[in-house]
Amino acid sequence: MYRSAARRLLPALCRRTGHLRSQASPVGFSAPIIPPAAFFVTAASENARNHKPNSFESANHPSSSSTSSGEGRNPRFTAGAKAHWQEEQASVLQASLCHVIRLGWSDAAMIAGAKEVGVSPSIVGSFPRKEAELVEFFMEDCLQKLIDIIDMKEDLKTLIPSHRVAKLVRIRLEMQAPYISKWPQALSVQAQPSNVSTSFKQRAMLVDEIWHAAGDEATDTDWYVKRTILGGIYSAAELYMLTDTSPDFQDTWEFLDERIRDAFNLKKTVQEAKYLAEAVGAGMGGSAQEFVKKLFQR
Repeated sequence: MYRSAARRLLPALCRRTGHLRSQASPVGFSAPIIPPAAFFVTAASENARNHKPNSFESANHPSSSSTSSGEGRNPRFTAGAKAHWQEEQASVLQASLCHVIRLGWSDAAMIAGAKEVGVSPSIVGSFPRKEAELVEFFMEDCLQKLIDIIDMKEDLKTLIPSHRVAKLVRIRLEMQAPYISKWPQALSVQAQPSNVSTSFKQRAMLVDEIWHAAGDEATDTDWYVKRTILGGIYSAAELYMLTDTSPDFQDTWEFLDERIRDAFNLKKTVQEAKYLAEAVGAGMGGSAQEFVKKLFQR
């Protein structure tokens, strides 16, 4: 049973690193019952390649992590947030979101947004990727709103890690609720070859922010595992939400809670396997760490 759990936990990472470190991070998390969605798994991998876990993050990002002294914002995100849009372009994109429900993620919505803020519709020509930039603006806007909520909500700090993660994922998905009828179109736009790289990075940043807010201080392979797994759960809940007809998406939130609970519970099973390995290794006079490594490599 333990070998099966281990194989589900680290299928690719064991091949990349060749070993597991015995130090565990304070926030326990492991593989979900459902397979991670490919879109978000790639996003986490993209983020992983650009991230080198080290003690700096642990020391400089506390459990509330998204708080930046002075402005109350997370400098890792806001330093480059929306910087590639000029002020006038950003105002047009913001106004365009009000027209998405009626016109979809389209040039028409952007033209309506430009007219609403008193700008010539010709400004739409300044967006090389048109509707893709509207979707990306929405993603960044939602991420900033989530960071602001993390900074302001003191009650989040009182929740246990699993509840905190579930709460933040739900808050983020609720931001998409008004656009749910048009969200399949947004996913289609994100999946286009010319847009997929930015989409990956935005989703990876979202998962990273949630883990930092949950108090994650992982600096080894746990860092990669947690973000890949949470990405899979987020994507699964996002897709479930598209066909959810229950009042206020209650079925989606129950589905999300179950997936988070399953993932955290499996961590306990794997931890018990590690304890068993330590006991066996000590009794045989061998290295418990080598025993655990062999267990995860099978």
